[in-house]
Amino acid sequence: MIPGPLMLDLDGLTLTSEERELLQNPGVGGVIFFSRNFSSRDQIVELVDEIRAIRPGLLLCVDQEGGRVQRFRDGFTRIPPMQTLGERLTDVDGDALIRNAGWLMASELLACGIDFSFAPVLDIDRNQCEVIGDRSFSDDPDIAIPAARTFIAGMHEAGMAATGKHFPGHGGVVADSHLETPYDNRSLETLRDLDLRPFVELSDELDAVMPAHIVFPRIDPDAVGFSHFWLQNILRNELQFDGVIFSDDLSMKGADLAGGYADKARCALRAGCDMVLVCNNRAGAIEVLEFIAGSDMTPSPRLSAMLARNKPDWRELVLSTRWQTTAAKLGEILTSIA
Repeated sequence: MIPGPLMLDLDGLTLTSEERELLQNPGVGGVIFFSRNFSSRDQIVELVDEIRAIRPGLLLCVDQEGGRVQRFRDGFTRIPPMQTLGERLTDVDGDALIRNAGWLMASELLACGIDFSFAPVLDIDRNQCEVIGDRSFSDDPDIAIPAARTFIAGMHEAGMAATGKHFPGHGGVVADSHLETPYDNRSLETLRDLDLRPFVELSDELDAVMPAHIVFPRIDPDAVGFSHFWLQNILRNELQFDGVIFSDDLSMKGADLAGGYADKARCALRAGCDMVLVCNNRAGAIEVLEFIAGSDMTPSPRLSAMLARNKPDWRELVLSTRWQTTAAKLGEILTSIA
């Protein structure tokens, strides 16, 4: 079955009775895990199995970028910030390091039954944006693009779909869209020369894109995730991107310009999103499900492409030379920057 258009979150380490009922709603298509849902690798595997027993086709995902955005830690390899990896791109083994980091991150999640991580970050940034910073490979697109391409290749090699975020780029704003709506007054020409370049050059290699909750008033009055211009004219038509479009979390303050939760979901889906995320607000998620049930919107067949393409055996994975060598190297890098 094609997943429904809503991705939601869970309260804790096991499913509540309300969540068991929610997951059976046809409007639900996925679950995103947070740190509060994780205590150990064995526990997350049990939770994944519990969800799969209810709805085998749900998309299960997590933000496991590395650095400060890595939800699963104990029992998983700690991954350095992408900026740290980007700085090593030109080292003798830099390309292999980044590819192996993408492969390892993806392999560990796949071995636990999780379909994908929302990665990589393609924003062109270093210190400008509060919420991005070292999550970006670089503030230089000539470094960020090849580094991201190599990381994506590693994810694909493991069997995981890649999601580029946050289209068309957070690098020109300071504000955190979790807390307020950022406005970026740059022109489209400026964006084409800088922030848009990773999305243009990697469009054929990305399986999904997540737009930013940013308004570019000189280009379009709507925030990107609710904008027909950005999602259709630019992403679909100009960039010829035919993969999945995920909204960013509709609970973020940057999304509030579109109204209540039903309004935000309606705007995002009609603009071109295939799936919307509602996190940390159960009432909002239920409001979106009620909207979906009363609408004529049908599930997007694109979403099936995000399902895991491989499930390695954990024991075999951690005994492999590649995993052991990569985990050791990443550990050395983290020690060097501590």
